[in-house]
Amino acid sequence: MSSKGGTALSRRSYRLASDTDKPKVTGIVNEKLLSDYLHHVFPASSKPGPASAVYRKTLMFQDLGAHLEKLLAEDNITEDSRDQIEGCLGPSAVVLDHSSGFEGLLFVDDDLLGVIGHSNFSSIRATTCAYKGKWVYEVLISSQGLMQIGWCTLNCRFNQEEGVGDTPDSYAYDGNRVRKWNVTTTNYGKSWAAGDIVSCLIDLDEGTIMFCLNGQSLGVAFSNIKAGPGVAYFPAISLSFKESVAFNFGSRPLRYPVEGYLPLQSPPTTDLINANRLLGYLKTVLSTSIDTQEEKLVERDSGTWQIQGDPTILVTLAHIFNHFAPLMCKVYLVEDVLMNFLLSILEGGGSVEEHPLIQQLLDLFWLLMEDHEVSECLKQLMMSLLRAYRFSPIIPDLGFQIHYLRLTTAILRHEKSRKYLLSNVLFDVLRSVVFFYIKTPLRVKEAGLEELIPTTWWPTRFDKEGKDEKDTREETAEERLRRRAYERGCHRLKKRIEVVEELQVQILRLMLNNKDKGTGEASRYIFLNKFRKFLQENASNRGNPTVLCPPEYMVCFIHRLITAIRSYWDEGKRKSPGSISSEDAYVPPQLFYNGKVDYFDLQRLGGLLSHLKKTLKDDLAAKANIIIDPAEIQASSMDDLDEDEETGAAQRPSGAVAMGGALARPSWLSSPTLGRANRFLSTAAVSLMTPRRPLAPPEKVKVRTLAVEQRTEEDIEGSHGNDGLLLGRPLDEPDQPITEKSLLEILDGVVMMYNLSVHQQLGKMVVVSDDVHEYAVALKDTEEKIARCPSRRLDILEELQKSQKVFAEKLNHLSRRLAWINATIYSKEKMLDVYWLLKVCIRTIEHSDSTGSLFAFMPEFYLNVAMNSYSALKNYFSPSNCMEELPGYEETLTQLAAILAKHFADPRIIGTDIKDSLMQALASYVCYPQSLRAVEKIPEDQRMAMMRNLLAPYEQRPWAQTNWILVRLWRGCGFGYRYTRLPHLLKTKPEDANLPSLQRDLSIASFQKPCPSLLLQRHMAELLSQDKDMAASFLNSVLNQLNWAFSEFIGMIQEIQQAAERPERNFVDTRQLKVCATCFDLSVSLLRVLEMTITLVPEIFLDWTRPSAELLLRRLAQLLNQVLNRVTAERNLFDRVVNLRLPGLESVDHYPILVAVSGILVRILVDSDKQGISRAASVLLSDPCFQLRSIQYLLGEGDTGAASADHKHFSLHTYTDYISTEEEQKVEQMLTFLTEESKQAAASTAPTSEDDLCPICYAHSISAIFKPCSHKSCK
Repeated sequence: MSSKGGTALSRRSYRLASDTDKPKVTGIVNEKLLSDYLHHVFPASSKPGPASAVYRKTLMFQDLGAHLEKLLAEDNITEDSRDQIEGCLGPSAVVLDHSSGFEGLLFVDDDLLGVIGHSNFSSIRATTCAYKGKWVYEVLISSQGLMQIGWCTLNCRFNQEEGVGDTPDSYAYDGNRVRKWNVTTTNYGKSWAAGDIVSCLIDLDEGTIMFCLNGQSLGVAFSNIKAGPGVAYFPAISLSFKESVAFNFGSRPLRYPVEGYLPLQSPPTTDLINANRLLGYLKTVLSTSIDTQEEKLVERDSGTWQIQGDPTILVTLAHIFNHFAPLMCKVYLVEDVLMNFLLSILEGGGSVEEHPLIQQLLDLFWLLMEDHEVSECLKQLMMSLLRAYRFSPIIPDLGFQIHYLRLTTAILRHEKSRKYLLSNVLFDVLRSVVFFYIKTPLRVKEAGLEELIPTTWWPTRFDKEGKDEKDTREETAEERLRRRAYERGCHRLKKRIEVVEELQVQILRLMLNNKDKGTGEASRYIFLNKFRKFLQENASNRGNPTVLCPPEYMVCFIHRLITAIRSYWDEGKRKSPGSISSEDAYVPPQLFYNGKVDYFDLQRLGGLLSHLKKTLKDDLAAKANIIIDPAEIQASSMDDLDEDEETGAAQRPSGAVAMGGALARPSWLSSPTLGRANRFLSTAAVSLMTPRRPLAPPEKVKVRTLAVEQRTEEDIEGSHGNDGLLLGRPLDEPDQPITEKSLLEILDGVVMMYNLSVHQQLGKMVVVSDDVHEYAVALKDTEEKIARCPSRRLDILEELQKSQKVFAEKLNHLSRRLAWINATIYSKEKMLDVYWLLKVCIRTIEHSDSTGSLFAFMPEFYLNVAMNSYSALKNYFSPSNCMEELPGYEETLTQLAAILAKHFADPRIIGTDIKDSLMQALASYVCYPQSLRAVEKIPEDQRMAMMRNLLAPYEQRPWAQTNWILVRLWRGCGFGYRYTRLPHLLKTKPEDANLPSLQRDLSIASFQKPCPSLLLQRHMAELLSQDKDMAASFLNSVLNQLNWAFSEFIGMIQEIQQAAERPERNFVDTRQLKVCATCFDLSVSLLRVLEMTITLVPEIFLDWTRPSAELLLRRLAQLLNQVLNRVTAERNLFDRVVNLRLPGLESVDHYPILVAVSGILVRILVDSDKQGISRAASVLLSDPCFQLRSIQYLLGEGDTGAASADHKHFSLHTYTDYISTEEEQKVEQMLTFLTEESKQAAASTAPTSEDDLCPICYAHSISAIFKPCSHKSCK
């Protein structure tokens, strides 16, 4: 470091002013001009300017060091120490007390200022306390959950249930519940949100505690607090699991200083004075030039200053930086002095490129500062910018966010600084993804949205879910004006947000620059390796929520990254016309098996990678020219074993160290800005966390296998004779350039990001739109009640008007907040991004599928993203944007349909979860007319293959969703099967009808209008008719499952009935109710599949020349009689449970199951040919369980004597809206026919002795005769 005096500088640049150089340097300008210049830059008085003293001493470079030392020492004051400030006790550097001042489990950052809760309710206090005076500290809120922030004394004892504010001498503010706490609790303040700053103020002279939120006082929270000798208050916090904050006790400038209150940590006053003075000298140098010809000093615009190698100026700057550089390693000075100076340069407006001074200054930093100094300075500068960006309040023009992003852009435009930050800071130290996040304001008024969107609007007409009714009334003129004014306000907001988004894209484009190779590896390849490690941190720790990047950050990051990738992709297309455009982008299949890209431990479609490399090594050699050495396979197997052993060892408890290792966190994801939370605090033990295991190198598939951080540009892009990432191109894959290979890997990472957390977050944010809908319905209902309210009931009218006001205020707030969310998350541009990602996944799957067996190497997340992105487009972006308006929508829908139809039963896919997801997606697909039409458009051979897979026997596979798909293909064609909601649920609330019947994910789809597919029904009929063995095995499996499902249902309702009748405990487990309803729904859907089959291919049951027809018909008749007897018996178990109307059993009713049975009976007894009807009747009547009363029950003609007066009988006649007249007539015809047939059968059947009946069923005569053999025991 530097020493005293101007001739002993140790800085690298001081050679410019060394003794040997003096004659040359001073020879450039004469002594008088040099002296004037130095006096101008370093004036002796506090007023800088041209020298006016005639007799002042000549100042030369050899005297400059001493002169500068004297100037800096002029106004120096003795550094404030804690001893000199009365009222505060503790270390001068205030941090969190990680040694003894905590309770519970906590993560604390390296700087001991950030903390994350890791138990039910953890508490921690600071190392410094106040006993007199006025003090303040700030808390940066990173998550808006349950926290209590305030002050406590040393005597306070906390536990997992009681924290700050729950004991007598502790006081807290809780912005989550909007309350203050001191043993008891009352309402106080406002709700806080992530990105807010809470100021905690204590006045021990007046005995008051106050809190501020983003600089706005919330008022005095507590007065007359305990004070006096022996009482001192520590800053303290209690926070629940996963909640995180960062403290600022004064180590950085307070964001919202309060007059009269001091920070607990004193600012570095002397350093601050010196830094500002040195900055003033620097500004003078920048704004002054030396005219050697005129021999005078000239004022100039500092914005155009450039380093031009003028020795006089450089030596002057070297002296300044000798003192300035060490100061710029301190966070307080960087934030208060340097960052504000750089921001002032950009205040003039214009693009960042119009302000080259920042680039020149960064050049100066790298020239005149030591490497470790400039590195620390840049690190602290980026940390300060990140904090400022994240914790700035939202204002209408987003001015704060734009200001900080512009400076970030300007810094990253400097090549050397950008590469250093990418290599060492942006992913390793900072949570840099925050730069791409635009937070949603929780408090609309403070964000200025009332001025930006003065008129609010929300939908006022709603379709009842499940009904065909549509309100076609045109909106009124007033509604139209309100809607248009609201849309104009939304458009203004969107334009302002787009400015921020454009700056964020610029930052990413700088990071993705691959042309800056002059100073080493290009930025893109540094970013790529860091980005891959970032993905690994989030992919391999999904079970530990504290290590994940927050999904709200991921959503914004992925959109900016897609925009940046596509811009670079299309630039490459313009330079290389033979490559494909970003519109046709896909990821080539060789990335999945050539080992160049690390997919960590993510599941492949065919299972584990080590298993695939063993089983498919011959296919790799034949199709991709990749040869795997048997020794490598053996080594891979041994690595897997070692991994298992290490994992097992890590999971074995070994005291606090084991606990720390299990809870290891990535470096970048801890407090609001800083990472490396390498202190895990536990009440039981305090220990350093064990470091994370190093990143495993990629699988050894190719000749050269490198860890992610070791890869070079050549490994990624390739070179002559080396395809880089695209090594091992399949023979069928087109030999066409796609784009730069690095972009392909980033695109692959984008798809992975969507799968990790983006899709879930898109679904989560829909809740605001749902809230708007619910409040709008409530408001409309209230207004209708006001209109109907009698004028004499003023009390009721007053209450209704209060409710109306509350609902309207809430809707005003939510509609403005929804405008923000629609602009940042659900805009048309964001929808196009997700749509582009869907098409990328579809093309990638198609290319990978063409490789045959190598398809098994594809990671599962590609299929997941294809399904989830389609679901997001359909469910999350509507109604603000319509999916049908997307370009090429129908073609994309058909391509996705082909993928689902082909791969839901693909033997190359072995993962149970991904198979279930594919089946579920296909089941949802066939529920909507447009997507069902897309399925019908795929090639016929694929349709037939899909139907063949659906008709495979149900045993030993997940059959419920398969059955659901077949039911949806039939719904709308069956007997009384045209309903959307069950008749008995129409008068209930829509929420009651929305309970899931088979799978929660299909609950919405299950209430879509019927849309049967006649084409797929025809395919099903062809397959069952032509393949007799398949038909028999399929129907036997359906009958088996029906027998099981209905038997389980009966058993469950018996248990429910018994539980309901217990006098001491009238309680039924909700899980039991859910299982019971599911079994009922399965029984109904299986009956509908049987109805579908017997309608389409009646000969399977009625053509007895087929080997299994008679057996199937007898089994069918037996099951139908069993169902009818159980459901139609008067005052039976089924009746009693249905009449209980238990929540969860809403779908259990007579109608769905009896109508399904009626459809089957009508088909075989009325709509068949004469011979079929005869066979069916004889089998049905010969079954011992047949009861004619069950058939009469369908039309309400059963025995009514036992019925209670208040019990209404079931009858198909009462469902005229659901059952046609023709269907009723067929049932009546069937009843008449069976009545006549049963009479004839009874008359023709002679009484039989009980001894002549079969001893097993007692329904038929004995057909087997026992004849003893000649064996001795049989005689």
